[in-house]
Amino acid sequence: MKLRKFNRAIHRDMGYFFFGMCIIYGLSGIALNHRHEWNPNYIITQKSFQLQPPGEDITDNRDVAMHFLAQVDRQDEFRTSLRSGDNLRIFIRNGSITVNIYTGQGDMETIRSRPVFREVNYLHYNTPRKLWTWFSDFYAGGLIVMAITGLFILRGKNGIKGRGAWLTGAGIVIPLILLFYYLNG
Repeated sequence: MKLRKFNRAIHRDMGYFFFGMCIIYGLSGIALNHRHEWNPNYIITQKSFQLQPPGEDITDNRDVAMHFLAQVDRQDEFRTSLRSGDNLRIFIRNGSITVNIYTGQGDMETIRSRPVFREVNYLHYNTPRKLWTWFSDFYAGGLIVMAITGLFILRGKNGIKGRGAWLTGAGIVIPLILLFYYLNG
C-alpha cells in the first residue's frame, strides 16, 4: 500500500512541477511539426504596389530609395539599399522593398515575430545556455518517470493489467509501425 501511495505522489507532484514544460514542448512540437505549412517563428507579409518612379534628377541610390519610401510612408525605417539592373532593393526595419526604378512596380516583404510560438520554439530548439539544457534534461527524465508511474495509478480492469495494457501496447506499436513505414517506404 505504501508503494502505491508513493507512486501516486511522485506522478502527481512531477505532473504539477512539469506543467509549464509540457505546455512549452507541446506548443512548440505542434508548431515544428507543421513548419512546412507556416513559419512558426515569424509572420511574413508580402504586398505588391505601384509607385511613382523618380525624376531623372534623382540618381543616387539613397535618394531613389527615400523617394520610394516616402510614397509608402516608411522613410524613417530605411537601413540600406542595393541596386541590381533596373531593380532597387531597399532594406527597411523588419523587411525589404524591391522596386523597379523605371516602372515603379514594387513588392514589400515585412517580417515580425509570431507571439508565443517564437519564444517556445527558442526553448525547444535548446538554443539557450547550459542551465536550460540541464533543466530540459531533467524534464526529459521526469517524463520517463511520469510515464512509468502513470502505468500503475489505476488498478483492476482499467489499470495496466486490463484496458491499460492494450492502450500502452498500442502507444508503443503505432510509433514502431510508422517508423518502419517511413524508413522502408
